[in-house]
Amino acid sequence: MTAFARRAERIQPSAIREFLALAGDPGITSFAGGYPDPTLFPMGELHKIYDDLLTPDNASALQYTASDGLPELRAQVAARLTADGMPSTADDVLITQGGQQGLDLTAKLFVDAGDVIVTERPTFLGALIAFNPCEPRYVSVPMDEEGMDVDALEQVLRTTERVKLIYTVPDFQNPTGRTLGLARRRRLVELAEEFDVVILEDTPYRELRYEGERVPSVKSLDTSGRVVHLGSFSKILAPGLRLGWVLAAPEVLEKLSLLKLAADTQNGTLNMRAAAAYLAGFDIESHIASMLPTYRSKRDLMLRTVAEHFPDGITWTQAQGGLFTWVTFPERLDVAAFQRDLLIPRAGVIVVPGAPFFAERPEAHHARMSFSGVPDDRLVSGVRAMGGLLREALS
Repeated sequence: MTAFARRAERIQPSAIREFLALAGDPGITSFAGGYPDPTLFPMGELHKIYDDLLTPDNASALQYTASDGLPELRAQVAARLTADGMPSTADDVLITQGGQQGLDLTAKLFVDAGDVIVTERPTFLGALIAFNPCEPRYVSVPMDEEGMDVDALEQVLRTTERVKLIYTVPDFQNPTGRTLGLARRRRLVELAEEFDVVILEDTPYRELRYEGERVPSVKSLDTSGRVVHLGSFSKILAPGLRLGWVLAAPEVLEKLSLLKLAADTQNGTLNMRAAAAYLAGFDIESHIASMLPTYRSKRDLMLRTVAEHFPDGITWTQAQGGLFTWVTFPERLDVAAFQRDLLIPRAGVIVVPGAPFFAERPEAHHARMSFSGVPDDRLVSGVRAMGGLLREALS
């Protein structure tokens, strides 16, 4: 077939999608997907809620509803955002199909072919997948332990034409786990003001902090409505609900709502009703707090086991929250080839090679490893086996 639109050339297979297909094999230990621990889902509460909703008296739970999201749920999300330093009402919130749809809609709204999106280096692969059909150019900004280097960002903004969007995951970034410091957040907003650029703030891991002080969101520092803030219930309730949200200025939100209407009409009413019932009838803050010790323990176990079994010359990040550590190997190791030739066939272990997380100039000697969805015994055995094969490959 030759009739594809030009944008279809930018639609490429996702490395994560390919590896997640392997993750369903019970013989595979997967550090690839950023899956929450399913034992932490509030199954009992959700079971009761769905039982109550799926009755004749609640037939409206299976009916169409407002395209921008169930009004009750939007008000509940707005209340939580307000408590997090982002004053808002239901009219400021759009409910989306997870955070991923927020990425897709925002790119469609702001980015023309040839426009520049500035990303962190490395950045979230799923965002690149969402942005690519809009045919942008990318410029990436290096990171350190305090997140995006805003001095380097300033240089990019001074020397690059047609910058439309700065994309950041400021809290426990995917893939590195790093957090953008408060001073840098303030400078990021100042630079966006100076150069008239939109900031897209993606925060799916924001509430999964295991240690340290909570940092104000980038949106909370916004005084002119140029920050589009994305959030999600995927990591704090359940990803299968496919519920996220956008908080944005009225003129931005109106157009995003129309783009969503064109894309899918609305989110599923049943799941929105279930989430609203959960927020009304149960304490989600207590639920989130109850998850954190488990994730903290898993993070500590992975980092401790990596330190014990990986050979010298390998480094990794130590995130204060989120679901990932970013591992950097000697430059001579191509992680994708190592995984294909040794790690999968001999250990039954998968990670996500780092190259696809680079918007430009990919580097092959990194990997993203997730600790969140792996049972402790398999986490230890998988890291140990990986360490043995690394010693062999690097010897």
